[in-house]
Amino acid sequence: MIKGISFLRPAGSRAVYDRVTSFLSALGFASGAGWNEENSRGASFIAPLGNLEIVDGEFPSTAGVLIEVTALDAVQQAAVSWLRTQDGIQNAGRMSPVTETQWKSRMFTVEPAPGFAFSFWEWSDPVKGKPVAVEGDLSAAGMKFAVVVARWNAVITERLLEGALDALLRSGAKRTEVEVIRVPGAWEIAAASRTVADLNRMDAIITLGCLIRGETAHYEAIYNEVARGIGQSQQETGIPHSFGVLTCETLEQALNRAGIKSGNKGFEAAVAAIEMVSLKRKLIKDERMQDDPVQGGRA
Repeated sequence: MIKGISFLRPAGSRAVYDRVTSFLSALGFASGAGWNEENSRGASFIAPLGNLEIVDGEFPSTAGVLIEVTALDAVQQAAVSWLRTQDGIQNAGRMSPVTETQWKSRMFTVEPAPGFAFSFWEWSDPVKGKPVAVEGDLSAAGMKFAVVVARWNAVITERLLEGALDALLRSGAKRTEVEVIRVPGAWEIAAASRTVADLNRMDAIITLGCLIRGETAHYEAIYNEVARGIGQSQQETGIPHSFGVLTCETLEQALNRAGIKSGNKGFEAAVAAIEMVSLKRKLIKDERMQDDPVQGGRA
């Protein structure tokens, strides 16, 4: 029944609104829908995971908004760079140093504008806080990706590509380990993806394209074959393929799903690819540990 949770904070002034939204964008938040009406406007920022936590007892010494990250030092450097760009010099009073907490994590707090403080943190022990279920991590460090993107409907697919590259680079992937492969249209995505998968050089393949319904059945015929081909390539090669091929009724709907109102599906496809590579590695490692009791005992 519950779908999501949002916290609304009044900026107080146009200058504070612009400053805080600039800060959050610079530190890697994906933009949500937001709104812009006659009497008000709002900028929303989304993250893969959200929590509402009720505290009983001693309250941790943090800002009212806690943001979990996977590379705390990189986030701190981004905050320092933003402060220097905005103010000319680093204002030490606006950001605390990274410190260890009593709950086995590292954290720093920054206040980009008066009354808007954010605490960024990460677990000192990467296993801490993980659920019992096995799931992938959103760290792309050491991974190689191929992004197969269609040129057809380029006004949409280029936005998807930008979102995918943004997600990969923000998650720790190196630009030299991301190969962009362009194909004429959505129909050719599956064939190119299978060729790349057969070469076995990439950890995952991200497929990006856009199909907009016309007045014939051509749209559905292509979509079905594209989906089948990508799925078959993934199943037969064992290499994760993430699906970022939009199927839309109108150009407006496609634009909304490419970053205007409904998030960027290219970004989401890249995040899914990262998680699936991480999950695959964990499952293979667990299997090897079970097959080698001696190695497992040393871990």
